[in-house]
Amino acid sequence: MSLQDFFRPDGRHLSRGGILLLMAPFFMLIAFAFLYPLISLLSLSVTEPTAGFDNYARILDNPVYGKVLLRTLWTALLVAITSLLLAFPVAMAMVSSSGPVAMLIGACILLPFWSSVLVRTAAWAVLLQRNGLINEAMQWFGITSEPIRLLYTQGAVVVAMTHVLMPFMVLPIYGALRNIPEDYGRAALICGAGPLRVFTEVTFPLALPGVLGGFILVFLTALGYFITPALLGSPQDMMIATLISQQLREFLDWPFAAALVGVLTLFVTAITLAFSKIFRFDRMMGGQV
Repeated sequence: MSLQDFFRPDGRHLSRGGILLLMAPFFMLIAFAFLYPLISLLSLSVTEPTAGFDNYARILDNPVYGKVLLRTLWTALLVAITSLLLAFPVAMAMVSSSGPVAMLIGACILLPFWSSVLVRTAAWAVLLQRNGLINEAMQWFGITSEPIRLLYTQGAVVVAMTHVLMPFMVLPIYGALRNIPEDYGRAALICGAGPLRVFTEVTFPLALPGVLGGFILVFLTALGYFITPALLGSPQDMMIATLISQQLREFLDWPFAAALVGVLTLFVTAITLAFSKIFRFDRMMGGQV
């Protein structure tokens, strides 16, 4: 088989066989590093200590686990909404800017990728402690008369996770906004629409694929987040990833932890399928509308 067999007649695009050949190493890596461990872990949840669904029954019988799952879903939703509200203006500023200003905004968005999540979470722990910068600033401005509890709360978890995950919201929205022709906005203004109406009826609807792509990306990532909730949250605000870690490290209950992973996997899969059914994923990452 010659190299030409992997290209289409135009010589510029790969054939289906060429695409499969290039994707083969990626699929092998996914199968070895993700699918095999996941399937092995899920099989443990229905085979140990006895065959059956006893581990899943424990989750249904104890309302605490249901509350942890609902808290996880609620926290992930808050993080996704907050990230969207903060990311959209930033993405619009990136599209509207040029030269050094655009480079500065882009650097601020990409800079967090250069440090680990642990470092960024530890920085928030320093800022939110009783003698931290935020408490001292609020006392200096007269907002509070004494330090208040900011650390080890759900609010601290939401704020820190939003800071960590917001770049994953900005980039899809930025891609979608860049694909909107400038003539659309000018035409709306010529027809008598005000800036607010141009945004609500032209800009935002056309940017919706990027908004949805960023939202589902941040939401699904937040569902399984571990480091930030573990360091900044309290035991009363435990999320499911922290609960799984507790079952593994403290109780050594691998079958029950595997059942919790199965429940989380089920929720993530169901949410992903629901979004893929309603929206096309090839249009959700900033593609043309």
